[in-house]
Order: sequence, then structure tokens, then C-alpha cells
Amino acid sequence: MTKVTFIGAGSTVFAKNLMGDIWSYPELAGATICLMDIDPKRLKQSEQVAGHIINTLGNSPTVEVTTDRREALRGADYVISMIQVGGYEPATVIDFEIPKKYGLRQTIADTLGIGGIMRGLRTIPVLIDIARDMAELCPDALLINYANPMCMNQWALNRATDIATVGLCHSVPGTAHELTRDIGLPFAEVSYLVAGINHMAFYLKFERRETGEDLYPLLHQVYEDGHVPPHNRVRYEMLKRLGYFVTESSEHFSEYVPWFIKDSAPDLIGQFNIPLDEYIERCKAGIISWQLLEKAEAKGRIPTEAEILDALQDVNPMHKGWIVHSITSLNEVVRSVEYGSLIIHSMETGEARTIYGNVANDGIIDNLPAGCCVEVPCLVDSNGIQPTRVGAIPPHLAALMQTNINVQSLTVEAALTGRREHIYHAAMLDPHTGSELTLDQIWSMVDELIEAHGDYLPAYH
Repeated sequence: MTKVTFIGAGSTVFAKNLMGDIWSYPELAGATICLMDIDPKRLKQSEQVAGHIINTLGNSPTVEVTTDRREALRGADYVISMIQVGGYEPATVIDFEIPKKYGLRQTIADTLGIGGIMRGLRTIPVLIDIARDMAELCPDALLINYANPMCMNQWALNRATDIATVGLCHSVPGTAHELTRDIGLPFAEVSYLVAGINHMAFYLKFERRETGEDLYPLLHQVYEDGHVPPHNRVRYEMLKRLGYFVTESSEHFSEYVPWFIKDSAPDLIGQFNIPLDEYIERCKAGIISWQLLEKAEAKGRIPTEAEILDALQDVNPMHKGWIVHSITSLNEVVRSVEYGSLIIHSMETGEARTIYGNVANDGIIDNLPAGCCVEVPCLVDSNGIQPTRVGAIPPHLAALMQTNINVQSLTVEAALTGRREHIYHAAMLDPHTGSELTLDQIWSMVDELIEAHGDYLPAYH
């Protein structure tokens, strides 16, 4: 029987979605799912959610629960990583608060920028350890990684290990759904081709499925008519400037470039509706969700919407709906947009599908560096993950991506060689950091961040 191991299964809502996706396939209804996390309390919550899903579906799968990573990996066919090394406290708080002392503001800080660099440096060693354990305990398993910073993590895994791996993100289908809503078309009527790097891939084609009609004029019309959703002002501005729409959200994208979060132009924050410290607020909302689930465990039932809202009086209004839905839907099984279960089902049954995966650039995109991590369509069947060759992408898009790839490359180099100098270089070349801070400030900030991370980072020389 197929065994799927979740590493970091204490991410209860995300684990719930993936468990429901996997077990909802008849061919995978009896699959063993092993839940592993270093936090026993969070792990217990995910185990209880697994029980809710099984009762809803009426299946009889096996659920294993452990805090022992090696035991979890033993005999696995698929390993799904959803780890967050260092958690909200202390690591995420450090990533935001120390740069803020230097006047450097961030929104998400998990992919690029100084926050992405530090998250990569503490995550890459753990992922490599997981891969090394896999080589011993489940050498033929596929590592499906959801942990950010995606490109840095996958690049390091591909360089340092021989384990088969793919990185997954829901930004491609998620954004496609948003765009169809913006132009008033059903999602099923649209087809698209996306290529680039994770969180900075672009829709090279966005068309009507039946006729091949280019739908980009409708997207430009949304901008011209002033109908841009407030949360998407950055991305529509980039559509105007670049001619292509980017996959990741405006709050993410705004910190990958030097044009939106600027101390010298503070009015841009309001003009483009940029939510500074957004990830901090999301983490706080997540903590409240976990606390509510703990109380639900004691009562033996999922809290009502009224009970949840009563506990959310001090939460950012934009996060309240997410919390309510994530908790009240724990007893429901609705297929998510995540690709993880599609990969497992296709590899187990041979049913061919196309997904978007983050893989090594081995002759896939001609005008991006060999070996870097690219996000492209991939065919999946019983033969595994087979990336699609894209060729050259528009040169200005490749040039923009290269500014991010420079940072990814140097962070990976620091993580794999232990050379401290490359951490400074990565921060120096980061588009947002370099546009706001002097070299002396960058060096001082990096030193302070490394010291504050303590044992979450290895020693550098």
C-alpha cells in the first residue's frame, strides 16, 4: 500500500487539504499517511483532523503519527515537506524586526529579500538532512517540497543530493482563477502557459481554451477602466510596464523589486495598497487558529462561526474570513488547488496530467542560468515528473528574474559551502535591500541577523 509521509504535519489546515485530496481518490483511499512534526501538540491536532476526514469519506486508511523523522521516512513512497524552520517565534519575528531597525520594511519575507535569505539559510540544511535520511530509508521516494524559499531550497537539493524532488506552489492556478474572475470568464474556458521562477513566473499565454483567442486585451482593459482589485495594484502595474502578468501576489512581488517599498517615497505604500508586515499578521492569525483548535479538542467539537469570531476581535479584518473558513471547514473534504495529490495519483495510476513544478533548469528555459530552479509545466505519469522545454522567454522577463536568481545563487552557495561572505553578497545584490541600505548597513544587519538566529544556523567561516 502507498505510504505518504508529511514532514511538518503540524501545519494543520494545509495538512488537512492534502489528506483530503489524497484520500478522495478511490485508488488512494487506503493509502497510509504518516504525520510527523516536532511539536506533539500541533501533531495531535492534525491527527484529529485526519480522523474527521476519514469519517467524512468513509475510508479505512492507516494513519501513523510520530515525532521521529527517520521512523516517518522508513518505507515511504512520497515525502511531502511543509516545514517552517524556526517557526513564527523566534525566526520569523527576527527576520522582520532586525531589518526594520535599519529602515528595511518587508511584507512576506519568505522568498527573497533579507527575510528570504535567512529563511533559506536555516531551511536548506534541514531539507538536505531529510534527503540524506531518504537516501537511506526510502531511496526511491519522491520528495515533494512546499517549503519556501522555493527556488533556493530546490536549487540546493538538486546540487547536494540525488533524491528525486519537485517543488510545488499554488500561485499558478490560484492567480489564473483570480484573472478569470477579473475578466468575467469561467475558469474552465481559459488555458495558459506559464514559465519563469517561483513567485516570478509569467503567463506567456492566456487564452480562450476553445478558440485560442488572446485574453490579454481584457486584462489590460481591467487596468484602463480602473477596475483593478485593491489587493492587486502592484501586479496590474507590472502588467502595464512589462506586458505580462506575474504569478505571485502583489504583496509578495512588491518586495522582490526596488520600486514599491521605498523610504524615499512612502506614498507608494498607500497608492499600491502594500501590506507591510503582512506575514507577521498571518502568523498571529494562525496562532489564534491553533488555540481555537486546542479548545475544540477539549470540547470534542469544531467551534461555531460565532465562537470563532468572538475570539478574533483583535485580528486584522482581512484575516478573519480565512480563519473562520479554515476552522469551520475542517470537517469538510473539498478538493484544493494543490498539485501534490495529482502527482501521487498520476504516478500510482499512470493517468497523465500536466502540473506546474519547480525543477532544475536542465535545458528548459534557454535564457536563464543552467541549474537554477525554474517553474514550468511538467507532465506527470507513472514515469514521474517530466518538465516541458519552454525555450527562450521574453528577454526583459528573463532580465528581471536574473536579479532574483543572483540572490538565490549566492544564498545556496553560502548554505552549501559555509562561506559567510556569500551571505553579505546575497543581501548586497538583493533588489529591495540594495535600493534602501548602504553597504555598511547591510554588513551590520547581516551580522546581527546571524547572531540572533543562533543554533538555527550552522557555523560559517
